[in-house]
Amino acid sequence: MKRRDVLLAGGATLLASALPWRAAPAQTSSSAQGSSSARTPVPPAPLAPPKKLSLLVLGGTRFLGPHFIEAARAHGHAVTIFNRGRTNVGRVTDVEVLNGDRDGKLDALRGRQWDAVLDTSGYVPRHVRSSAELLAPNVAHYVFVSTLSVYASFAKANDESSPVGKLKDETVEKVAGETYGPLKALCERAAEQAMPGRVTILRPGLIVGPEDNTDRFTYWPARAARGGEMLAPNSPADRMQVIDVRDLRDFTLRCIENRALGTYNVVSAPQQFTMGALIDACVTAAGTNARATWVPAAFLAEHNVQGWSDMPVWLHAVGEEAGFADHNVDRAMKTGLAIRPLLTTVRDTLAWHLARPEEQRNALKAGISANREREVLAAWRASREQPEAPSPGASQGP
Repeated sequence: MKRRDVLLAGGATLLASALPWRAAPAQTSSSAQGSSSARTPVPPAPLAPPKKLSLLVLGGTRFLGPHFIEAARAHGHAVTIFNRGRTNVGRVTDVEVLNGDRDGKLDALRGRQWDAVLDTSGYVPRHVRSSAELLAPNVAHYVFVSTLSVYASFAKANDESSPVGKLKDETVEKVAGETYGPLKALCERAAEQAMPGRVTILRPGLIVGPEDNTDRFTYWPARAARGGEMLAPNSPADRMQVIDVRDLRDFTLRCIENRALGTYNVVSAPQQFTMGALIDACVTAAGTNARATWVPAAFLAEHNVQGWSDMPVWLHAVGEEAGFADHNVDRAMKTGLAIRPLLTTVRDTLAWHLARPEEQRNALKAGISANREREVLAAWRASREQPEAPSPGASQGP
């Protein structure tokens, strides 16, 4: 399974022309081959004490939205959310709620003014364009949550200047595995065209942590909590990149408060986290007798064990996926991105998972089933017990 498919399976009180803001100087791209420190940097001090802002969130009730809104309110900002009122109604409280639909029902936004807009729900360029064009006269800053899936290739490391995927037919609006990334790239372009010089593009990788109901990352601490022998993919040294939703929240708020413009890859640094570190953290957090059995990628492929779905977070880093865990994040790190310890994310995710209703705990949406896991582990043990076949031409004895 390709990386982009799984990232899918799983978002002014004054007229802008009168506001005392300036576009940030153009940023030069860092090389995709440049190294990123594996250490978590100390965030730089804010550019200035943040003033109290009025913020609009398009979406706002699922995963990143609630985390961001709670942090924004803790900073003293006033928050309005705009959505259809269908998902997680009541999850966000003490905010102004505007109902509408991005597909042509934007009247609730007309004539209103905010300091900044956070777009967590833009997947179709037409929707982003209409929202941004309507808001452009009345806001200074548009922050669009995109994805690392915009890149055209994952065969090598990408930085923010790497080519993005394209659609042969840019009128296509169906969001699917092969269109998700290119559609997000077109959404980025639509926002920039509507509000040139006033846009921040955030390209997160796999967003993880409490309240992620896709269960992609959650599978691992949940599996460790069951204990026993765990199927683990390929090698503990295999790299991975993720972003805790709260680290993405904090960086997003920093960009808004400091008016940091431009495009940012927002994920952990290359080589900062490995699959071995993840599973060790899960076993530690769970406190069970769970133990990993690392099975080579070739054997997993022979037994139809898929990366990203059966083995979430992981892909075999070869061929067209060789650079999937090497995205350059220097620009975001220099702007204040901080990545919390993996064990903290694991512990908090496990605590959230164990507090879920039983039917959700017992029916994870990602990860290999218990029965298939036992079958693959049994097949692996059996393969190790078989004597090696003699090499061609070797003496067979009398």
